[in-house]
Amino acid sequence: MSRTPVRTRSTSRADKDQPLIDDIRLLGRILGDVIREQEGVAAFELIEKIRQLSVAFRRHDDQSADKALKKLLKGLSGDQTVSVIRAFTYFSHLANLAEDRHHIRRRAVHERAGDLQEGSLARTLQRLREAGIAPGAIVGTLAHSHISPVLTAHPTEVQRKSILDAERA
Repeated sequence: MSRTPVRTRSTSRADKDQPLIDDIRLLGRILGDVIREQEGVAAFELIEKIRQLSVAFRRHDDQSADKALKKLLKGLSGDQTVSVIRAFTYFSHLANLAEDRHHIRRRAVHERAGDLQEGSLARTLQRLREAGIAPGAIVGTLAHSHISPVLTAHPTEVQRKSILDAERA
């Protein structure tokens, strides 16, 4: 039986999420390069200004950034608005792809280490065994249970589908 190493949550989370952070930053830089190339430096600078103001307001509760952001957004032309929405939508798509890749990477790390990943069926069965629940009791419970999958989407998944449909139209 393999055991998960004991680590502090903050150190563990920072270490394991660094590749995700690096991937998102790389994809953001590439997107910025594409925006500069396809829409021009002015469009890139506008999008970057909106991003910086949003971060300042969100992370630091910077009220002056909030006011500047609202003023900037209200003054956008139709074409600028489409450009900004498109850029943030593409970034969201890229971040989702990075997260998907990160989940695959984390699963592989656990498998190589012989650890059972939290939330996996194998880890759940291990916990039941550790709790002293006999396999026959588990089988009996499952045999009399009604189990049906519930398919849900992460809010960004729903948004992604609707955005793709709108872009195709």
